Amino acid sequence: MNPSERTRLAEELVRRLAAALRGAQLYAAGHPLVARNIAALSDTLARAHASWPSVAIGIVGEEIVAVDVPVARATENMGELIRKLKQAGIERIAINRGVRSEELTAFVDALVHGDTAARQAALADLSHIRVGRLGGEERVEAATGDAATFRRLYDEAVSIAGTLWDSAQVEGIPDADAARGMVESLAQAVAQNRTALLALTALKNYDNYTFTHMVNVSVLTMAQARGLGVDGPALREFGLSALMHDIGKVKTPGDILNKPGALTTREFEILQRHTVEGAEILRRTPEMPMLAPVVAFEHHLRADGTGYPSGVTRPQLNLGTMLCGIADVYDAMRSQRIYQEAFPTDRILAVLQRNDGKQFDQHLVRRFTQLVGIYPEGNMVRLDTGEIAVVLKTYAPDPYRPRVRVLMASDGTPLDGPYDVDLWNASEGGPTAIQAPLDPAAFAVDPLSYL
Repeated sequence: MNPSERTRLAEELVRRLAAALRGAQLYAAGHPLVARNIAALSDTLARAHASWPSVAIGIVGEEIVAVDVPVARATENMGELIRKLKQAGIERIAINRGVRSEELTAFVDALVHGDTAARQAALADLSHIRVGRLGGEERVEAATGDAATFRRLYDEAVSIAGTLWDSAQVEGIPDADAARGMVESLAQAVAQNRTALLALTALKNYDNYTFTHMVNVSVLTMAQARGLGVDGPALREFGLSALMHDIGKVKTPGDILNKPGALTTREFEILQRHTVEGAEILRRTPEMPMLAPVVAFEHHLRADGTGYPSGVTRPQLNLGTMLCGIADVYDAMRSQRIYQEAFPTDRILAVLQRNDGKQFDQHLVRRFTQLVGIYPEGNMVRLDTGEIAVVLKTYAPDPYRPRVRVLMASDGTPLDGPYDVDLWNASEGGPTAIQAPLDPAAFAVDPLSYL
């Protein structure tokens, strides 16, 4: 088989697999379209098996590789296929010669329907199909390679958050498999390059606040937890619980969630129900960690007994709740919405430290301040000279004066030679302090490319 024929076969294999999965999602098992898709996939595999005894399909980064040929991600169906396989924890499929249509049908059905345990049992029964993951080094490289990969990872996480929200609204419970797969990818990224991922959470997306907030709170909670030494499965539980902290809002009327003005007393009482409703949704969601309903219920309770649900007291809040509560307030206050302007980081941290430190654990707030900085890495800022820079590195002893890279003159003109300066050790005549944070979208600059 010559290279061009092999490329066409690889593309057709991936397209047929995507169509089979898509059809099984949309139609009942006996629907003619489902059968036609399986038959087309079987025919394509038969042609591939005429040349190779086993056909491998795998995910590498954001590409699918079939019969050792990278297949460009050119369609929405391709993206759906990658998401579905990742959600199922599958990065490699090997289909051996002799596979029958019945086995392909069982394979597709296992990926589309059922929980993790049922899927694993069904896949184990297949004699000609084997699934697995890439090796650890390959997986980390695929998840955390460069700024573009990080952005795709983050954007995909936001998209999956929307799917979780929709499934909770329609079916009454979120898709736990999709949530775990997404948190697994984010946890790997937090472990490999926390700075780049935290920088992504600072990028504004005013039109998609609900879903970006879910992802941001998960990332910020895991970053805090990792700084405290939490790792492995426990870190994933913290991230998954934080991701789902507001899921009870699927039952809050939209006119209250998106109201541009202040809520009435009655409306605020309705909004407050989301903690109890979220805990109930997560409590009945199969394979959701026990921590998740606890965090959903407690995340608006404070250490001094204030907050809501009203009348509820705790001698000590769960650590996951405290980390999620800090992340929730921080991300909500720095985000611009129709009813709120974004606040600068120093004001947000002042809120976290208010009331003599009785609402939030001040040890955790201090560690959070060291984590994000007053001006977090990757943020765009205006300096006291009027020049525009991106923050490269923060210093815990003096969080107001980080290391920056100066990119533009005071009039917004790009500099011929950008230069770095440590504001805490700046020389006379140059910039010495930050004047204000800026939105990088206003300058068509990707801060991640400088980190």
